[in-house]
Order: sequence, then C-alpha cells, then structure tokens
Amino acid sequence: MADDVLRQAIQAISNIISQNGAINLDFNDVRTVMSEAGPALLAIGSASGENRAAEAAQKATSSPMLDQTINGATNVLFNVTHDGNLKLRELDIAARVIAEVVDSTANIIFGTVVDPSVGDSVNMTVIATGFSETQAPTVGLNRESTSKPRAVALELPGISSEEDAELPAFLRRNIRSMNEISTNGDREVRMAERR
Repeated sequence: MADDVLRQAIQAISNIISQNGAINLDFNDVRTVMSEAGPALLAIGSASGENRAAEAAQKATSSPMLDQTINGATNVLFNVTHDGNLKLRELDIAARVIAEVVDSTANIIFGTVVDPSVGDSVNMTVIATGFSETQAPTVGLNRESTSKPRAVALELPGISSEEDAELPAFLRRNIRSMNEISTNGDREVRMAERR
C-alpha cells in the first residue's frame, strides 16, 4: 500500500512536469509552489459521471489517505487530467472546491491535460504548501474545525462578457494583472518577478 502511494505521488509530479497540456504546467510552476514553503502535501482524486470534476477535487482535498489537510495552504498547484470533454464550468466548480479550503489569499496555479485514455474520468492532482505555524496542517481530518465556508460574490466586477464569467476568479485576476502590466510598460520585469 505505501509503495503504491509513493508510486502515485512520483508519477503525479512527473506527469505535471513532462506532459504537455491545454493549460501547461512545468517544473517552474512546481518550484514556485514548493520553494521555501515548508511542509508540502500532495493529494490525488479521481471521479467520473455527472459531477466528476467537483468530486475529484473533493476527493483530492479530503482524502482519507492524507495524514494532514490542505486547510490554510498559501501556495497551491492543481492539475486536471480529462478526456477533452471537460467544460470550463466544471473546471470552475473544481477550482472553487479547492479555493474554499485553502487560505483566501493563496497563490493558485492550475493546469489541464487532455488524455483520451482516462475516458469519462477526471483525475486531479493537488500540491499544497505554505502553511503558517498557526495554521500548520493537523493530523487527521477534522472537517468540523475552524474551517468556515466563504461566501461567493454574486456580482463579479470587471467581467465584460458571459464567457469571462466562466473563468475562475484567480484566472481573471491573473488576466487583469497582465493587462495592468502591459499598460504600465513594465511587462518584462513583472513577468520575471512572477516566476
């Protein structure tokens, strides 16, 4: 059992780094999340059916195989592997599941990989780091602890079309910051700081 868990963890990180995706993650993304961030948690979830993306995210964030939870993480990377038929709305719901359990100011990086061999399943890999001493991961799952659901704003400022509304909030923020960078003329400097 322990060997299989270790194999899955190594394979998950290897796949994140080596597989080309629709939204690609690479070694720099893994390094950004892992660098000088203290303890790291890696979780994997898989689901199929109607709510497959949300269920995969829920399994990854609350896996009974985890000795610790990702509550309070300030750096999160998640990768979604799907068959190519995953809707942006499903990805948004999965991102919200993850965003609800991590720190409200967390740096969230995500990617997607299309792999027809997974069929109807969605596989989610989550790497979480950056736990403060007061919010250090706790042993065991304690869903009734201090974690409280955050309200989701119904009004989404800065959204210009229905298509934009489909994007996860952290992705919209990144796009807005890219627009601000290009209007300030500091694009190269700011882009270098992000990596």
